[in-house]
Amino acid sequence: MRIRNIKNKEEILSNSSYYVKNPEKNKGKWSKVFDNKNEIHLEIGMGKGDFIIEMAKTYPHINFIGIEKYESVLVRAVQKLEKEKLKNIKLISYDAINLNDIIDKEITNIYLNFSDPWPKKRHFKRRLTYIDYLKVYDKLFVKDASIILKSDNDIFFESSLISLNNYGYIFDEIYLDLWETDVFSPKTEYEIKFSSKGYKIKYLKAHKFMV
Repeated sequence: MRIRNIKNKEEILSNSSYYVKNPEKNKGKWSKVFDNKNEIHLEIGMGKGDFIIEMAKTYPHINFIGIEKYESVLVRAVQKLEKEKLKNIKLISYDAINLNDIIDKEITNIYLNFSDPWPKKRHFKRRLTYIDYLKVYDKLFVKDASIILKSDNDIFFESSLISLNNYGYIFDEIYLDLWETDVFSPKTEYEIKFSSKGYKIKYLKAHKFMV
């Protein structure tokens, strides 16, 4: 993904009520941030926010946190949100491998939408479904783990199936062509782009009972 620097991005983010600048301060206290005890869903690698914004509008009684590593990408979502009046969404610029520093047993569901596939074998440890990341996710969930994933990339999807299975996840749904189903899943910018080029969108929903 080509990342373009956005003029005045720091000012845009600091002036937004949706952006959380120092998320470490809210570890274990995200319910207070939202001022309710509704369940919290997390999207890791939210990009420009199309998916999570639509989810927040569709499910007002669920709180959503969007994580994006690059501020220059996240700022696009912030700009979109300024046109909305949503109380159930917060955005953070953070590296997924360090999520245990900001969230502690507070999440009920994780979304991984079109994560960087890192298709080369030497880069497999960078995939967001590699065991190191799955161990991080364990500490985010309130109780049992739940992950929903979408991807156009066969290598990433197949490796995710293997990794999740080996880590004890049970698959509730697996689709090799999501658009041929009636599953509700807001389309992302990349999803529309890849589908227009003939790529099938793969989808899985999995859970793991925590001991």
